[in-house]
Amino acid sequence: MSGMVKEDLPSTNLPSTMQAWVVREERHGDPLDAMKLETVPVPRPGVGEVIIKVKAAGINYNHLWACWGRPLPVSSLHDDPVHIGGSDVSGIVAAVGEGVDLWQVGDEVITHPNQSCGQCAACNGYEPLSCRQQKAWGFETSGGSFAEYAKVQAQQLIHKPDNLNWAEASCYGLKLFTAYRMLMVNCDIQPNDRVLIWGASGGLGSYAIQLCKMISAIPICVISSPAKEQYCRSLGAELFIDRNEYPRLYPNEQDSGAPNKDMRRFRRKVRELTGGYDPDIVFEHVGAVTFPTSVFVARRQGKIVICGATTGYQLSFDARYLWMHQKQIIGSHGCNLHNAQRANFLVESGAIKPTLTQVYDFNDAALAHDHLAHSTDFTGSLAITVD
Repeated sequence: MSGMVKEDLPSTNLPSTMQAWVVREERHGDPLDAMKLETVPVPRPGVGEVIIKVKAAGINYNHLWACWGRPLPVSSLHDDPVHIGGSDVSGIVAAVGEGVDLWQVGDEVITHPNQSCGQCAACNGYEPLSCRQQKAWGFETSGGSFAEYAKVQAQQLIHKPDNLNWAEASCYGLKLFTAYRMLMVNCDIQPNDRVLIWGASGGLGSYAIQLCKMISAIPICVISSPAKEQYCRSLGAELFIDRNEYPRLYPNEQDSGAPNKDMRRFRRKVRELTGGYDPDIVFEHVGAVTFPTSVFVARRQGKIVICGATTGYQLSFDARYLWMHQKQIIGSHGCNLHNAQRANFLVESGAIKPTLTQVYDFNDAALAHDHLAHSTDFTGSLAITVD
């Protein structure tokens, strides 16, 4: 926290064991069954690595995939039979490995989730996210933030904003940095752009709203309850579509793949809200049940940017609306350090607010993930306090 005295954590004083929330392949299922608190060895830093004493950990949807074993079991993600998830962390540097010069024990940090080899051409001059060894820390690796200590690459570290407490600092990294790259980098969003945001009241959507408002773009928020609409309004949004009024936003065999009645009604609603305009950008992360509509409603030469698929990753759409209207589908994955630092500056300056809505105790980490998986009133972001 701001003004606190840094803790004395020399690397030689690391304990031998720690408590961690572990997922194992043999107990894949809902979080309350898959996640168990276990005693495991404390990691040691290798070359270019850092050990963080975890103060708080942000919760993301990717750990639900790890719990469920979908689309791959955790044994397929990495070689470690113990999977400790968690892709967001705030904490204190507890130990540094050989070759780490920019960070020292006692530094207060957060992280971005992209790991890469650091040696190839992609990492050195092109784009680390194109590295063939690129992995999402805490999902495609073990040793994530749901533990008392976490091991990361030094290039993942970012200074924790002084104006935030530990929970606030832990809740936004993956979500904000991903949304920033989607909109600011891959879509080059401009003032007055109309941006359709699926799941607008959730973690990704709540940052997409703020990024739009920050540059005078126009968020069009898809929500599913009055409470979620009110939450989005608190972030500055003004245009809303109730998802419940459009039960089937994907074609079936009877439609012969063409846009169905609900999809066309949905587009009419968008145009009604915008004065006749289609979205310049569609912010996608829902996947199978929304993607056909996303391609359909985007304006001619518009963009559909997608970073995930919580309802399924096998996507279908009417390709005529893609090529004949010259639209673009843009895949976007995580961020690099440069993206993360620029997005984090927006938090430090107060332009973007962390959307933390609920904090859980470390012992309730599985319960927090159960809330994320099954709650119908979920808004914003969740975090767990660890230390």
